[in-house]
Amino acid sequence: MKNDCLFCAIAGGEIPSNKVYEDELCYAFYDIAPQAPTHFLVIPKAHIASVAEVDGGNSAVVAHIFEVIARLCREKGLESYRVVSNIGAGGAERSPPALPCAVRPGYDLASGLRAPRSSVEFQKARPAR
Repeated sequence: MKNDCLFCAIAGGEIPSNKVYEDELCYAFYDIAPQAPTHFLVIPKAHIASVAEVDGGNSAVVAHIFEVIARLCREKGLESYRVVSNIGAGGAERSPPALPCAVRPGYDLASGLRAPRSSVEFQKARPAR
């Protein structure tokens, strides 16, 4: 675990989260500022700074994360979804370098529907409960 990594602290239980799934290799939790009705992140328990650092020594963990994403999306009834991992400042990375995979429902781009650009926009578009 890397001491200054937010995601390592979440996976290690040092920072509370709303857990979706956990096993010996990865941890999944709901985003604290969701941009869609279902928005969760899946992170490796062993620190990987970004997709740019995936190599033969850790690629099995990354493959496992994608297997977990597929299983969780099936369980949640998501037939269409996006998996996003931002790399570097130019890639919109806003946190310490780490490999979170954000998972959100997909949108039918042909129909003109698009994902909200921010959690505020999502909250405004969401029907009242």
